[in-house]
Amino acid sequence: MSDLTQCVVTPKVPTEGFDPLGVAIHRGSTIAFEDAAAYAARGDRGDSGYAYGLYGTPTTRTLEEKLTRLEGGCRSFLVPSGQAANTMALLPFLSAGDHVLLADTVYPPMRDLARNELVRMGVVADFFDPTDLDDLRSRMLPETKIVWCESPGSTTMEIMDIPAVADIAHGGGALLGVDNTWATPLNLKPLTLGADLVTEALTKYVSGHSDVLMGSISVRSAELAARIKATIGRMGIGASPDDAALVLRGFETLGLRLRHSEAVAGRFAERLARHPMIRRVLFPALPSSPGHALFKRDFLGGSGVFTLTFPDRVAPHVTAALDALKLFVIGASWGGTRSLVAPMTVAANRSATRWIDPDITLRVSIGLEDENELWDDMQRFIEALANQSRRRRWFDT
Repeated sequence: MSDLTQCVVTPKVPTEGFDPLGVAIHRGSTIAFEDAAAYAARGDRGDSGYAYGLYGTPTTRTLEEKLTRLEGGCRSFLVPSGQAANTMALLPFLSAGDHVLLADTVYPPMRDLARNELVRMGVVADFFDPTDLDDLRSRMLPETKIVWCESPGSTTMEIMDIPAVADIAHGGGALLGVDNTWATPLNLKPLTLGADLVTEALTKYVSGHSDVLMGSISVRSAELAARIKATIGRMGIGASPDDAALVLRGFETLGLRLRHSEAVAGRFAERLARHPMIRRVLFPALPSSPGHALFKRDFLGGSGVFTLTFPDRVAPHVTAALDALKLFVIGASWGGTRSLVAPMTVAANRSATRWIDPDITLRVSIGLEDENELWDDMQRFIEALANQSRRRRWFDT
């Protein structure tokens, strides 16, 4: 064999006895077959076989299997982001003339998807009050194919009665999908509560280091899995094995990170709920939360993400006061090692419910910094709010 050929043809080396704890990164588009007959029969390999890199490598399959076991499902799929997971959980089951119902508190890009892409496809989208089962029942139609939920609700943290919603959806012949990003499969298992489809933005808590984008879809049955697999294949959607390896690494510390962030967030939420600069702390783990009873019944734990609302006289100063922060990072997403804050508006993303607080909230994600230093930073923000509010009252008089 010439030198040029040897540069291209890689020798096989034994792997017996090499059993590392970490998962190997298997990159590959082309899969080699031992002969023509094996290539001709590649379709017979089934879901566990390999035919082309787009449809999975040992690295991505390892992450999918870990998710499937934690979710209590039949199969899981990886896609490039959390919103891609939400989209690909809907599209295989919707056609022109169908009807889809979404909780009024879903992730805003889902509302955008429903009002634009689904409408363009000829699908009718409607929204329901996530805390009112009668409202959901009244909006079900014979054409309703999917009921889509998020619990807690995006930003405003409403808890849904998932088993009851599942009964209503299934009674009307519809599937139930749940975005489970806030709780992760460690703290909520929607498939065991009656959901048919569950999505995770692995970008957030599961990967845990703010450096990778990925989403997942887990399903309760092989029939649902086959339809999702076919649609993902037709659209040419795949996940990078390098990114999957990062998510697998993050998974190993998820339990510790999540418990720490949840505990610190709980202590922060209790202290902030008593502060005059804060109107409400939206956090289902708080005993005073309207959805706390459902949270205690269905969830195995919480997370480190909560939302603050503000009194009328304070709300106009929130954005400016954020500049007082030295440790919290102002940025989108959450669930990484760094603590984040993000000012959010709500009213424009509500249609079946009415937002009554001032239309500026602050979403807080607790990371892994020293708790006392983090609280000192939160106090800097609160003091800046107080100072600006006093200054405004002085000018107004």
